[in-house]
Amino acid sequence: MTAARHKGLAGLILLLLLVLAAAALVAGWWGWQRYSAFADAPLDGLGDGAAVMVERGDSLPIVVRKLREAGVDAGDDLEWRLLARQLGADSRLHVGEYALPQGITPRELLGAMGRGDTVRHRFTIIEGWNIRELRAALGRADALEKKASELDDEALMAALGRAGEHPEGRFLPETYVFTRGDSDLDVLGRAATALDQALAAAWEARGPDTPLQSPYEMLVLASIVEKETAVPAERPQVAGLFERRLRIGMRLQTDPTVIYGIGADYDGNIRRSHLATDTPYNTYTRDGLPPTPIAMPSRASLDAVASPADGTALYFVALGDGSGRHLFADTYAEHQANVRRYLRNYREYVRGLEAGEK
Repeated sequence: MTAARHKGLAGLILLLLLVLAAAALVAGWWGWQRYSAFADAPLDGLGDGAAVMVERGDSLPIVVRKLREAGVDAGDDLEWRLLARQLGADSRLHVGEYALPQGITPRELLGAMGRGDTVRHRFTIIEGWNIRELRAALGRADALEKKASELDDEALMAALGRAGEHPEGRFLPETYVFTRGDSDLDVLGRAATALDQALAAAWEARGPDTPLQSPYEMLVLASIVEKETAVPAERPQVAGLFERRLRIGMRLQTDPTVIYGIGADYDGNIRRSHLATDTPYNTYTRDGLPPTPIAMPSRASLDAVASPADGTALYFVALGDGSGRHLFADTYAEHQANVRRYLRNYREYVRGLEAGEK
């Protein structure tokens, strides 16, 4: 073969290599563009409130399949694997529920799964709820696994490691954050621990002249204060009044305890017959505190019982104007005058409501 032919062949080979290299560059550029478009483009097919659950043992292909089953246009499995490898998330997808808001990209979703940025749900125990109301609210919390509903009160407390305790008043009213897969027992366990801590702090801060003999008595009285007034500034006044009654041996005579004793049969109206019917919770017919709390007391009510307001009042009645405030009196005669004032205020309040409806 002549030198010219060798040179021509070498040139042809070089040209071919250049063409192949260019083709490889174009293919690589196209592949990178496609990969980048996949990684940073919003996922299609997301509905409002969409989420995906990564369960223990789920691999990336299983998660991608779950996305498709949820109606998401999830792209190609290879692209997901390449992206997961790039983010270091291919071998450490955290278990949990992940939100799929409108506009989320595969990069953002895998980043969240790699970090464990799961959806945080909230459950709020309302101040003054009783155990029946708390159980009903837990039953409506869709993201919680239901275990407590299968247990009666005795078994519930045993499951929480509190065998023999009455459940009323034992769970602190606050908002608790949880993730899907947690159970109602998990939330109740945290709420019970929070109540223990709040009660211990309140008991430690109690005054030296308190008539209360134990933290449990403080819990019972705080639950009564919780139900008697929704006005924060009045809680120490109400607590002081009840503690004065306990100190002199005067019956508490508080309607919320009677209502609690009626139980599920209470229809919203308390009658004279209810006040005269003896139950363990009727503080009109029995001395001292009822046997258990009647509701879930807030930190504010616990603190009010620990540090009640000074004063001499022994009686109180609602103001009757819809504000939730009360009138306080030292003597029964003053109290009777306040009752008459309450009746006048209440009639005016009702007339105002009726006029507004018209």
